[in-house]
Amino acid sequence: MAETEQPQIYLITPTEFELSLFPDTLARVLDAHPVACVRLGLASRDEDRIARAADACREVTHARDVALVIERHLMLVERHGLDGVHLPDAGRSVRAARKELGEDAIVGCFCGTSRHDGMTAGEAGADYISFGPVGASPLDAGEQVDPEVFDWWSQMIELPVVAEGALDLALVKQLAPVTDFLAFGDEIWREDDPAQALGRFIAAMG
Repeated sequence: MAETEQPQIYLITPTEFELSLFPDTLARVLDAHPVACVRLGLASRDEDRIARAADACREVTHARDVALVIERHLMLVERHGLDGVHLPDAGRSVRAARKELGEDAIVGCFCGTSRHDGMTAGEAGADYISFGPVGASPLDAGEQVDPEVFDWWSQMIELPVVAEGALDLALVKQLAPVTDFLAFGDEIWREDDPAQALGRFIAAMG
């Protein structure tokens, strides 16, 4: 990726949202800013709830030519006309997902803080890998990705890389030259005006 290019925007839905409200909020954000991909990342294990959310978000994203991937639930991709799957397992199920969904589907993979896992996922056929969290977070084990990982990756590896997790304006400015995608989730949804919040992050890219 050329140093002068800005990273593309990758959005992650809240883990829980009101189905009657969120699609309109998502639409306002997509209408305000160019977004490359949206990940449906519900924490729910309720198949009906996930299915209805997938259908509602797909209507919004596909009307705007934005890809929609779903976290984990491989079997729902084709059933609900989604563009692919985002796997949280550091590459262990990439080959199986590719075999199931075919070459045209998006298969992305979260690889935590491990450069090795990222390379393994790429070799298995992932279309992109993501590292995170980038910022400080009290969640899970409190690990953080060393920003040097992105610098190294951008110089050595062709596979697109996503930076996600606890991003702030300073991190966005630091990482913009060395990532292909910046992923925003709670960073914008917790704000009163998510579109405006995303605009601030985009401006910080420089």
